[in-house]
Amino acid sequence: MMKIWFDLSNSPHINMFCDLIKELEIEGNEVIITSRPLANTIQLLEQKGLTHKIIGTHYGKNILKKIFGFPIRIIQLIIYIRSVGNVHLAVSQSSFHSPIASWFLGIPSIYTNDNEHAFGNKAAFLFATMIYLPENLTLKTTLSNRLLSKKVKKYPGIKEGIYLWRMGEKISSLRNNEVNLRKNIYFRPEPQTAQYYNGKVNFLDNTIAALQNEYQIIILPRDSDQSNYYKHNKFHSVKVADKPIEFLNIAIDCLLFIGAGGSMTRELAVLGVPTISVYQEKLLDVDRVLIANGLMIHEPDLTADKLKVFIQTVKINKMPNNFIQKGKSAYSLIKNSILNYRND
Repeated sequence: MMKIWFDLSNSPHINMFCDLIKELEIEGNEVIITSRPLANTIQLLEQKGLTHKIIGTHYGKNILKKIFGFPIRIIQLIIYIRSVGNVHLAVSQSSFHSPIASWFLGIPSIYTNDNEHAFGNKAAFLFATMIYLPENLTLKTTLSNRLLSKKVKKYPGIKEGIYLWRMGEKISSLRNNEVNLRKNIYFRPEPQTAQYYNGKVNFLDNTIAALQNEYQIIILPRDSDQSNYYKHNKFHSVKVADKPIEFLNIAIDCLLFIGAGGSMTRELAVLGVPTISVYQEKLLDVDRVLIANGLMIHEPDLTADKLKVFIQTVKINKMPNNFIQKGKSAYSLIKNSILNYRND
């Protein structure tokens, strides 16, 4: 049996690894989880019943604070994992700290990422033992050092399929049966504190305000600042989720999903939910794949009139089984890679 360390330092990491972690524990492995108070990370971990240790903090958007805080959290992780002892393997998605801390501890690490624009990849790729990237991510835009490509393995599909394949068919069936009951438009605001995001903020204010009396708009804020912002009188008929809503509930009753970020937008699109990306930065390769397959549109200048037209013309997407099936294969690939390290 293995002792495996997962560093879950942002909200999307919980969904990606939750089922895998629980399955590994059921099979007799010991899992250590470290976390960070960023976005909805801590709330989601508690919602999923995952025991974790909060290590470090998030240093906001300021680049100097990020640079200062980066080695601090690495040192904090090293101290904690050393106190835990006998860890066989480290696993993380987009946690730039984990591969570096693992290297100093002499622990092999598996690192995954689907954002070719993330600056922290440069360090993570250098120190990671094995790197998993989605099959459609352009390697040349990600790796400046060709020698690193020896570490890289590609998994089928996109990241979101890795953890959505279990519930995919169930959600599709429920949506088809309750098509006339859905009234809610969900909006996930921009990741304004993320290092990779330099786009506009609060750019949909007029659109939301114009539609709030015609549709039930539910805001899924990333932090307390966004939550408080959308409670202003300007958004008098808008609902703001004070805690994370169960993903299954969102997927079933969502008339339309509008995402100004990445992961949650792709999650709903993969499941066939009508989805509009209003992301203000350069699209990722994985986003372009979903757009090319007709599962998502990109409309960075979304107006109330454009949204109404989209709702009138939208069709129910049948389950895109290619992404779900690829996700199941990718899940098995990554799980087997984790378990095989014990035998190496």
